[in-house]
Amino acid sequence: MVGLRYLPVDKTSKDSLPDMPVESERDQISQNIEAILKFYTREDQKISHSQRVLERISLFIGQPVFVGAILLFVALWTISNIVLHQLGLTAFDPPPFFWLQGIVGLGALLIMTVVLTKQNRLAKLEEQRAHLDLKVTLLTEQKAAKLIDLLEELRRDLPNVKNRHDPEAVALQQSMSPDLVLAALDEGGNSEERLKQSTETQEDMSSSQQTP
Repeated sequence: MVGLRYLPVDKTSKDSLPDMPVESERDQISQNIEAILKFYTREDQKISHSQRVLERISLFIGQPVFVGAILLFVALWTISNIVLHQLGLTAFDPPPFFWLQGIVGLGALLIMTVVLTKQNRLAKLEEQRAHLDLKVTLLTEQKAAKLIDLLEELRRDLPNVKNRHDPEAVALQQSMSPDLVLAALDEGGNSEERLKQSTETQEDMSSSQQTP
């Protein structure tokens, strides 16, 4: 009787084969996350000390507690002056409360400056994100055009697939030029302005004809 010989199975290599795509995918995800974190870290390091102080103040201003504090301050200021006036004492800011109006106006100006300072920084950050999105979109469009080109080449080389002319595929094989897109957008904006001006001119002419 012939004995059966079992070959040893390499479990490590067998188990590692299906895990290779997963590990590579995880590495790519981690690299993308690290790149995003580095971007935010660099932008955070660019913030000056005064900018950080102003943004902390803006965080406090944006809370409902600040609105309650303003209302409480105005109420106490008004009631104190009215009570002092009724008691026959000299009020530090009698009606119509000129000092209160000046304080509120100065506070509104300072609050607006603080909020605009933070909004300007966030606008610059948003502009950088928009540029990054545009670059990624253009790169994706170029990759899609290359994939269509490769698929069309594969279709022509396959013997069992009937070769036919596809004008849409031919058009999609060409990568879109950013300069042409911007030029088309500019022409579209100018055409809308010209249409608006012509409409206003026609309305003015019709109104002038109606008036005797």
